[in-house]
Amino acid sequence: MKKILIKTMTVLALLVFLVGGMKTGKTDAASNTANQDLIIINKYYNKLAYYHNGYLEMVVPVATGKTWDKTPVGFFKVVNKIKNRPYYTGKIPGGDPRNPLGKRWLGINANGTYGDTYGIHGNNNESSIGKYVSLGCVRMHNADVEKLYDRVQVGTSVNITYSYRSFEELTKVYGYNFKGYNTK
Repeated sequence: MKKILIKTMTVLALLVFLVGGMKTGKTDAASNTANQDLIIINKYYNKLAYYHNGYLEMVVPVATGKTWDKTPVGFFKVVNKIKNRPYYTGKIPGGDPRNPLGKRWLGINANGTYGDTYGIHGNNNESSIGKYVSLGCVRMHNADVEKLYDRVQVGTSVNITYSYRSFEELTKVYGYNFKGYNTK
């Protein structure tokens, strides 16, 4: 009886180890996929750069906060993606041409929020791009944010900075493995 109990416990321990190990490996692989992408927003130049698997794929102009403190600086993550997000404050439905959020929203977890306060999004005033005019979000041309939206995954790192450095220099500062250019 004692031998059967020992064998049963050994088999159970082995199963727990194997199942737990497989689960952990899967989680690590999933997070590594998201970590290969990077968005850098440089408020100094009002430009956004998107990197995928080490390659720079997109550099586009953006609009950021009308004062220094409006668009937060720091390291964040994309925590949600929403097509045609309503503009709740103005009671404007998603997809409406009057919607200042445009047709795509990439919510970021800035300042302890959950992707519902700060985001990278389109707009209804294309002439605002390149300027310091927003209440804190990062505005893009609608065509640019639609391309970015299709490429970015939830979990992608977003680094917002105010720096005179080039995007290539910033990747080194952030420890990102920059491999080259793939801008089409």
